[in-house]
Amino acid sequence: MPRVITRTLLEQLPKAELHCHLDGSLRPDTMLDLARESRIAMPRDDAEALADYMLVSDARNLEDYLARFDTTLAVMQTAESLERIAYELAEDASREGVRYIEVRYAPVLNVKGGLTLGESVEAPLRGLAKAQRDHDIVARVLVCSLRHLPPATSLDLARLAVDYKDQGVVGFDLAGGEIGHPASDHAEAFRYAQAHGLACTCHAGEGDGAGSVWQAVHTCGASRIGHATRLFEDPSLTAEVNDARIALEICLTSNVQTHAAHSYETHPLRHYFDQGLNVVLNTDNRLMSGTNLVDEYQHAAGSLGFDFDELATMALNGFASAFLPDAERDALLQRARAEIEVLRHG
Repeated sequence: MPRVITRTLLEQLPKAELHCHLDGSLRPDTMLDLARESRIAMPRDDAEALADYMLVSDARNLEDYLARFDTTLAVMQTAESLERIAYELAEDASREGVRYIEVRYAPVLNVKGGLTLGESVEAPLRGLAKAQRDHDIVARVLVCSLRHLPPATSLDLARLAVDYKDQGVVGFDLAGGEIGHPASDHAEAFRYAQAHGLACTCHAGEGDGAGSVWQAVHTCGASRIGHATRLFEDPSLTAEVNDARIALEICLTSNVQTHAAHSYETHPLRHYFDQGLNVVLNTDNRLMSGTNLVDEYQHAAGSLGFDFDELATMALNGFASAFLPDAERDALLQRARAEIEVLRHG
């Protein structure tokens, strides 16, 4: 008899989160604390009101959604704030049954207060390392560049990521508005990262069509795609992505908010899964989307009809697609499989 999907069951399901932005996943009360310490004005004075303000319920487009980040970045300009925010994100995720998380952000946005790029990487790494010691979670970092930045800046950020490759940075990413900012402009940064042993993912097919995914795969050599919401528009590319087992980092709530998908019920996740694509559920930005990873699994079950075995498959896809050395990834996978078997027969 199939397991009834309850929130408790989804909390117990071991999960991996591969697409989570540090600057989109702050606790509202922490934002207020940090703002007071730095004498920065926040748009609202109490945590609940600030959470409501930061929630993007109906963005006009991706760019409108991204405008909220100016508010979070204002309190992310010191080593202490970055360390605390990273720690709290991993702590929150661990309480949802997330066993592995890759936290991504663009360090170039965290140097307005005088930090060096290196310091803006080291601080979150310290916070995540502390969270690993305190909680049942493995946490790593992806360094992002942004599509609107000069290609030379992307190359600098790829070099930065490589510099910290053995200290917790496991990958390189390109984020930001897609329209008018092709990923191909940043191909040199991807080539540098890959030549130095760093895995790559790329936001694509969220604010633009399948052609954007084609560039991410063919020009940038990405082994994972962030969102890929419009990949289905090109069936031959979809088949190619499937054959290559390129992971799709799916973010349901975020896609509905930015109108990349019209609704949860019409999101292409179900179509992708049924075709056998390597899909993984993620939060994207917990604060702006008012979500956590358990919520995203609930949406997949409630709106798209995923049963326990299908949800477990997506969870295992997350571990299998982690940017980790084989031995570490296999250990996480083995543990997750064992825990899922216990839940399946519970």
